[in-house]
Amino acid sequence: MVPDDRILIETDCPYLSPEPNRGKRNDSRNIKYTAEKIAEIRGKTLEEIAEITYKNAKEIFGIE
Repeated sequence: MVPDDRILIETDCPYLSPEPNRGKRNDSRNIKYTAEKIAEIRGKTLEEIAEITYKNAKEIFGIE
């Protein structure tokens, strides 16, 4: 329901690691698993989701 231009990805560090690391300490290296799940749900590639969320983060934080 969230449009592509409004999506960002974050971690729940240090808790709530995504599968396949559930039960272990979470860190930002696990963001890939969140992006992969979003790609699966939206019918997009991991690369497309990475590009979309990178663009959105740059815009929201004012990064050129």
